Amino acid sequence: MHRLFVTLFFVSSFCSTANADNFEHSVQSAAKPWTHTSFDAAPDKFTFAIHSDLTGGERADVFATAIAQLELLRPEFLISIGDLIEGGGSRLDLVMEWESYDARVQNATFPVMYAGGNHDLSSDFEREVWAERYGPHFYHFRYKNVLFLVLDSEDMTDDRRKELVQLRLDAIELHKTEGAEAALASPYGQSAEKTTGAVGEAQADYFVQVLADNADVRHTFVFVHKPVWDAKSSPYFRIEAALQDRPFTAFNGHVHAYSYKKRNGHDHLQLATTGGAFFPELGMSEDHVTLVTVDGSNGVSVANLMLAGIRDKTGAIPGNGDKLCFSNSACEQD
Repeated sequence: MHRLFVTLFFVSSFCSTANADNFEHSVQSAAKPWTHTSFDAAPDKFTFAIHSDLTGGERADVFATAIAQLELLRPEFLISIGDLIEGGGSRLDLVMEWESYDARVQNATFPVMYAGGNHDLSSDFEREVWAERYGPHFYHFRYKNVLFLVLDSEDMTDDRRKELVQLRLDAIELHKTEGAEAALASPYGQSAEKTTGAVGEAQADYFVQVLADNADVRHTFVFVHKPVWDAKSSPYFRIEAALQDRPFTAFNGHVHAYSYKKRNGHDHLQLATTGGAFFPELGMSEDHVTLVTVDGSNGVSVANLMLAGIRDKTGAIPGNGDKLCFSNSACEQD
């Protein structure tokens, strides 16, 4: 597996035709030493970044290095895909974990938008702490006439949440005493919510209305921690139906392995990790950040940048990066 791996997806035609008013030159001949002067610099073009899971045993300094690398790349904002903290424990434990995450992003020159995952939002207690610190568990925003939907994949009834919390604890004990296979075969390991999460009716109502109220946008992005579209049935499908006749791109995390697929003609990208545990048996499980550019003609390009390949002007990986490993194979060599 290459340590430097860049993937580009062109979701629709990517072509800006900004004029050349700001371009001055000294060439007087009819022949010119350049291809054309249609600069890719439309006023409504922008680039944002995404980072993925930190959990399963976060590796020290990797996420801080990613933030330093993103400062070099200068996205207009960064959005997470969930599982920002390990979760569980006491209120003090949760607060300390959130303060650790906040400290690493609060001085970034770009805004950081939070999305929650199962480590962040599984229990009532975790959801209360999130609400106190960050407000709603799901929300939307618009930027340069593009719509962003941030979903909550842990949105289930109170009774089912309490049941799953206990089943998860039982599975953890099984893992300790009988191993991973026993835990996977447990009621929690076999539950739909573990794999595809849950979206409640009220959340579906909210986003269906948001989409109706924002029918004029150029593109829509969906961010959700678990791949809720893989469920056998879910209120999410009402959101998907409302999305179907507009251009949209969906992102999820959770698995710590990268994958790409078309679903009903729309790109769905599963991101890997930005400092969390590796699962190479599941696919490309390496540390990366994702850059998304929306151009002036409503095209979208997605570039996955592996952390091992993002270096500063001196040729070094920012922060403590030269001493870190960003893929399972590199860590094994170390």
